[in-house]
Amino acid sequence: MSAHILVVDDSASMRQMVAFALSSAGFAVTEAEDGQVALDKARGSRFNAVVTDVNMPNMDGISLIRELRGLADYRFTPLLMLTTESAADKKAEGKAAGATGWLVKPFNPEQLVATVQKVLG
Repeated sequence: MSAHILVVDDSASMRQMVAFALSSAGFAVTEAEDGQVALDKARGSRFNAVVTDVNMPNMDGISLIRELRGLADYRFTPLLMLTTESAADKKAEGKAAGATGWLVKPFNPEQLVATVQKVLG
């Protein structure tokens, strides 16, 4: 059985590109358009990893990561952040919230897939 990945991004085109890259690599993918929708989906299903944008309306990616880390099912789940921001303070904030890794946009699909495979072990 393939790993089930939750992809969270408020940009439909980015979300679809990430979902396509991961599903083409054999992963099962569920999409969410913001952190709140993602949190609701995470409470109802079990995902092997979450790939989330940082800057989103309703609930940003860092807040989502904090919330997920508070759920028993997601204490050790790989949580990857995608963002256009490469500032060290944002990376530190994400890491402090519990992010497993970080990809700066733009990235290529192969880099994304390799990163997800690496964090899944």
